[in-house]
Amino acid sequence: MQLVGKSAGSADPKRHLWILGLIAPACALLPSQLVLHTGLEVFWWLGPIVVLVIIPLLDVLIGDDGTNPRDEDYETLSNDRFYRWCTYLFLPFQLIGLTLAGYLWAGSELSVLDKVGLATTLGLVSGIGINAAHELGHRVEHLERWLAKVALAQSGYGHFFVEHNRGHHARVATPEDPASARLGESLWTFLPRSVVGGFRSAITLERERLQRAGRGWWSPRNHILQAWSMTVALFGALMLVFGWEILPYLLLQAALGAGLLETVNYIEHYGLLRERRPGGRYRRCTPRDSWNSDRLVTNIFLFHLQRHSDHHANPGRRYQTLRSSDEAPQLPAGYAAMVVLAVVPPLWRWVMDKRVLAHYDGDITRANLSPGKRRRLPAVAQGPVVA
Repeated sequence: MQLVGKSAGSADPKRHLWILGLIAPACALLPSQLVLHTGLEVFWWLGPIVVLVIIPLLDVLIGDDGTNPRDEDYETLSNDRFYRWCTYLFLPFQLIGLTLAGYLWAGSELSVLDKVGLATTLGLVSGIGINAAHELGHRVEHLERWLAKVALAQSGYGHFFVEHNRGHHARVATPEDPASARLGESLWTFLPRSVVGGFRSAITLERERLQRAGRGWWSPRNHILQAWSMTVALFGALMLVFGWEILPYLLLQAALGAGLLETVNYIEHYGLLRERRPGGRYRRCTPRDSWNSDRLVTNIFLFHLQRHSDHHANPGRRYQTLRSSDEAPQLPAGYAAMVVLAVVPPLWRWVMDKRVLAHYDGDITRANLSPGKRRRLPAVAQGPVVA
């Protein structure tokens, strides 16, 4: 694999920056203190301010990462437990922030608008928490796989543990994958397809796994039920302490967290299609089948999620060892900025459709096409193609 940028002069020149990834869950702890000391109620909306405004601006100002880990440092980096603790520590921040939010939602000091702002902040934290669960869920260590389910409890999206690892990674960048967006498909069309399709796929995959093991659906070994039970226990405990009136805010933040995850799914593989072998089967996933962005700030913020091509080509790699490849198609901005573009379909298509076409040398038949948009796509194909 050819790499973008130069090899790091040390095992990891970003080593001491990874702790800044905890800024995301800290967004759940800071609003009350910022409002208290400044009197500005806008800080209840700290999550959207950081994720959708500050991070994209910093990506522009600071620019690309530009380094890749050396092959000879792979084992050293993989075995360095510092990187594991950066993801482990996400969880206590996340859960303490949710508990503090429960206390504030239950009180009468905040207006409904302020409570919605706090729920939105918690929802974005929850969505980024799914990214921490994503990193932990790919590991073979028993502890980290359980921690992945704990990280998913806040969003109530525990079936992701099954669907992502055994469904999405097997079908990525094909029409059969509900989490791979098609060329011409808007985010708002993609979301229900991915949510419903991913849920159904997870149920099917886990039922089949249990049947092969000679167990029924209600087995305590059911990974989905394990994860969902953590959500029930977490939400139940919070309502027991703070009252049932916090339930709408718990559900709102969970829905926003799941929505953020699915929006990132939309970005990661939009329009990309794996090649088929002569026999009809899809070829193994390559770096060409995922959109990358090597912006330094979002790399730190999302634990190298933007080096998504290497993750799919080598799903066993820990985040600190992921590399950027010049084979991978490149996004024009970091994931945080692309989330903003994705919510406006005409703007998204104006930016991205021509890049999909350029990736396939103008041959639209090589892309993952949206069936409902086929008649509109030839007009797009005739437009300018840029690299």
